[in-house]
Amino acid sequence: MLAVYRSGRGTTRRELHRSIENILSAAEDCDRRRVAAFCKLLDDRSEFETDHRGAAADLRLRVFSLAAQHHPLSSFGDHARKSQIASHVSLSPGDLDRLLYADVIDFQPLTRFLGYPSAESLLSRYNVAQLQACLYRAKFVSILATADFKAILRYARLARLMHDIRRLGPGRYQIDLSGPASVLHQTRRYGGNFARFISGLLACRGWEMHAELHTRWGGTAKFFLCSGDGYHSHLDAPEPFDSSVEEAFAAGFGPSREGWELLREDVILHDGQLTFVPDFVLRHACGEEILLEIVGFWTPDYLERKRRTLLRFSGHRILVAVAERNRRDETKPLRPPFISYRKQLDPALVLQSLRAYRA
Repeated sequence: MLAVYRSGRGTTRRELHRSIENILSAAEDCDRRRVAAFCKLLDDRSEFETDHRGAAADLRLRVFSLAAQHHPLSSFGDHARKSQIASHVSLSPGDLDRLLYADVIDFQPLTRFLGYPSAESLLSRYNVAQLQACLYRAKFVSILATADFKAILRYARLARLMHDIRRLGPGRYQIDLSGPASVLHQTRRYGGNFARFISGLLACRGWEMHAELHTRWGGTAKFFLCSGDGYHSHLDAPEPFDSSVEEAFAAGFGPSREGWELLREDVILHDGQLTFVPDFVLRHACGEEILLEIVGFWTPDYLERKRRTLLRFSGHRILVAVAERNRRDETKPLRPPFISYRKQLDPALVLQSLRAYRA
C-alpha cells in the first residue's frame, strides 16, 4: 500500500483507492470499511491537486458548449474530436482529461505523499484509529493515572472534555471523563475532541483505562486498556521537565535529602474543572508534604494567571520559587513564601525554606 502511494504521483485518488482495494481483496475478514479506513489514513498523509476558484466548472461549460456543436457524438473519447476541442481551450488532450473534473475529489491527482516511515507505523496508526472509533461509543471513561498526570490533564483540557478528579493515594489519581455517547448535543464534535485526547493519552506513561461502551445492538460492553498494551501515538512522549531550571534542580537535589523525598508532578490540585499540578512534591519521612512550584517565565499574563491559581489553592502548603527578573516585573505580588533565584534554584535554599516552613 505504501509503495502504491509512493509511486503514485499524478494518479487520481479513485485509482489509488482501487489499487488499495485490489491489494486487500485477498485478505480474510477485510470488508469495505477496513479498505476505506486504510485509504483515509494514506490520504491524510497525501497532497492532491485541487480545483482553484471553480476553474473546472468553467472549463466544463466551455468544453460541453463546444462539443454540443457536433451533437450527437459517438464517443467523447474519440482522439481527433478531443484534440480539436482541447485546442479551442488552449490545452493538450492530457491536460483536458486532468482538469475537466478537478473539482471532483475522486479525480484529483496525487501531487505529494508525505507517507509513513514504515509499514509498521502505518499499521500502528490504523490500530489507533480503530481504538478511537471504538471509544466514540463510550458513555463513561475512567483513567487510573500513576504517572504523567500533568500531561494527561493537559490533553483532557485541550480537548475540552468534561472531567472529574479524585485522589486515591500518593501518586494515584482517578480521572473520570464523560464519553461521546453521553453527550446530548454536538456528539460528533465531542467525539472528535475525544479522539484527539486518546492520541495524547497513548503518548503518556502509567495509566489504566476502564470504559463503558454502547454497542450497535443496544447493549453495553466493558473496555479495558493500559499504557503497556502496545499502542503507539504519533505524538511525542511528554518531556520529563518543563524547563532547564527544573531539570537542574532535580539533579542537584537528588532523590532525597534530610528525610525529604523529591517527586516530580506527583500531586494534582483541583477545584471544579480548574486543575493545578505543582512542579514538585517534597514528602518527608514523617508523612508531611509540601508542594514546590517554580516560576521561570516572565510574561505579565503568565504571572497574573499564576497569581490567581496560587490564590485559588491558598489552602495548600505551596512553596514558590520565583526568578528575580519576575519579581521586578510583578504588578501584583504572588502569594508567599518565596524563594528568589537568579539562573538556577539552589537546593540548599529550598531545604532552608522547608525547615522554616515546618517551624
